[in-house]
Amino acid sequence: MTWKEKAERWSQFEQVQEDLKLELQNLKQDEKLLEDAFYKELEFGTGGMRGVIGPGTNRMNIYTVRKASAGLAAYIEEQGLEAKHRGVAIAYDSRHMSPEFAMEAAKTLATRGIQTYVFDGLRPTPELSFAVRYLHAFAGIVITASHNPPEYNGYKVYGPDGAQLGLAAADEVIGKVNEIENELTIEVNDENELKEQGLITMIGENIDRAYNQKLMTISEHPHLGEDSDIKIVFTPLHGTANKPVRNGLQSLHYKHIYTVKEQELPDPNFSTVASPNPEERSAFHLAIEEGKRVNGDILIATDPDADRIGVAVKMQDGEYTLLSGNQTGALLLHYVLTQKKAKGTLPDNGIMMKTIVTSELGSKVAASFGVKSEDVLTGFKFIAEKINEYEGTYKFLFGYEESYGYLIGDFARDKDAVQAALLAVEAAAFYKKEGKSLYDVLIEIYETHGYYMEGLESLTLKGKEGAETIQQILSSFRSEPLTELETIKVNAVEDYLTGIRTELDGAENQISLPKSNVIKYFFKDGTWICLRPSGTEPKIKFYFGITADSFEASSEKLDKIKESFMKNVENKLQVIAK
Repeated sequence: MTWKEKAERWSQFEQVQEDLKLELQNLKQDEKLLEDAFYKELEFGTGGMRGVIGPGTNRMNIYTVRKASAGLAAYIEEQGLEAKHRGVAIAYDSRHMSPEFAMEAAKTLATRGIQTYVFDGLRPTPELSFAVRYLHAFAGIVITASHNPPEYNGYKVYGPDGAQLGLAAADEVIGKVNEIENELTIEVNDENELKEQGLITMIGENIDRAYNQKLMTISEHPHLGEDSDIKIVFTPLHGTANKPVRNGLQSLHYKHIYTVKEQELPDPNFSTVASPNPEERSAFHLAIEEGKRVNGDILIATDPDADRIGVAVKMQDGEYTLLSGNQTGALLLHYVLTQKKAKGTLPDNGIMMKTIVTSELGSKVAASFGVKSEDVLTGFKFIAEKINEYEGTYKFLFGYEESYGYLIGDFARDKDAVQAALLAVEAAAFYKKEGKSLYDVLIEIYETHGYYMEGLESLTLKGKEGAETIQQILSSFRSEPLTELETIKVNAVEDYLTGIRTELDGAENQISLPKSNVIKYFFKDGTWICLRPSGTEPKIKFYFGITADSFEASSEKLDKIKESFMKNVENKLQVIAK
């Protein structure tokens, strides 16, 4: 069908939800917007789907949610009766339509005779991951768009291990979803009837308590909070982490916890921030104000679904420095390994995992403790996949990615900002007793292993034309690869789409990672640059990593590399535009 035919089908469908019907009428006044709403199906990929809320096949609405859920239901049915009985756990965040989408997913599954467990209020994504494992469910769903703007929502699917679906299972579900021709005609039974039949069960407090008990196990010093005077400022950025983080800190006996009141309660518009993204300093504006008011030692901010966390530390001049995701990861890893070694609990078979776009500093830290490290593709499900693969062979100690995602205890199998918040506070409290801040310890790590610095640039290219341009940029770098930058020679190129690493001398080797539309350049001096399209936003991202012997030298070097490379990108865009 053409996009116009799809739009007409929606217009003619009498049962279309009233608010969507009204929005559809408004869209007809702007053909370009109408086309964007219908020119394709909202892609259900290996990480689920994410999009703008509204009418259309390329939007998040109850019909596209039903379609995704019907595809998942068909996949579960093929796994047999046991899979249907084990069922699906469902959680949602504080975004517009999140509770409604969660229940539409539950009704779609339950109508097909699949047991569903729906949280009775908003919960963090990592708690859903834990709930799947705790309930021995066959799958899980989280309704969230993470830190995207307010107009977005999304749908993520988890497997029986509590991790986002692996590639093989995701491909099967995607196939089932794509077989559904008309999302408007998927039938769902009444919510109350399904509850009476026991096919929809509401869950909540029992899971909360069990999750909090597990959170206590990641602490290296569970009684440290009893006599600590550390002052903690916390903001959930209007999302799901408020209760679990505060409950966890209180269970660990920390006394001086200050929540940013203006951002404490759920707000789907995220009205106090330009973006609910803890990677951005602007999201810390109110936390910094509160920190200065109470003389806080550490500021922590979590994104709406509480899988990412940002940390800021007080400097000697009373100002606050926001740590990068790579810096926080290196600090938390260093703390865990240092404490385990001191207590004699560091295992001989320990392993740390990170993504290919994450700093090499973590690998250096791990190696200094005799801990193995391994790189995986971007996406925490690949870390979870390795945890499963190595169970019984290696002891998982830590996993992280540069985009502010961390995992310490493997009772959850996705990045967990609640875990990270508790560990960051503990590390800050421990070092405060030694007269140090987290920043002081970071400098010690740099002095020991080298001044690693990373950067990120991205281009946002929306709509159909933008998606095509992103692919053209990647194709251009494949057909005309870099050979040098700022007089630094390229040592090797890894193309994760072909699965081949090409050395400077032309020798080729296979890459032992799944196929992905990503290119990574390795330079002779240890610099690296990675190009990848975002899986959740209309962006192409460019990652940079360098190392030098001082802050000043590494900063200057990073700026030069970024500027030179982005000029290269701009030149390619000009060619594409012609």
